[in-house]
Amino acid sequence: MLAYKRILTRTVTSALRGHRSSNEVVVTGPVRRWLCSRTDGETRIATVLKEKFPLAASLKVVDISGGCGAMYEIHIESNEFKGKRTVQQHKLVNEALKEEIQGMHGLRIFTDVPKH
Repeated sequence: MLAYKRILTRTVTSALRGHRSSNEVVVTGPVRRWLCSRTDGETRIATVLKEKFPLAASLKVVDISGGCGAMYEIHIESNEFKGKRTVQQHKLVNEALKEEIQGMHGLRIFTDVPKH
């Protein structure tokens, strides 16, 4: 059986280096839970946001707490943000996640209007 060692960071990076030695795979460098599937919290938050922002061109929800559900990072592009300041866009996301936010330690929100 393979054992995985992961270093979780708060930044997204494409660097992933694997070293194989006997029965162990060691993953070094900044890595976000790329070897795991979505958490229940990520799925739940994504579902709520898809319902509230049906015109979203892009939506990404990542549990940046290491899987415990205490902190999430959300990237969302939607035409519904057109003409709104960033603070207003973030307020819309916060209102959509009002119930989910109560159990969180923190939330990073990145909003944008699709370029095309």
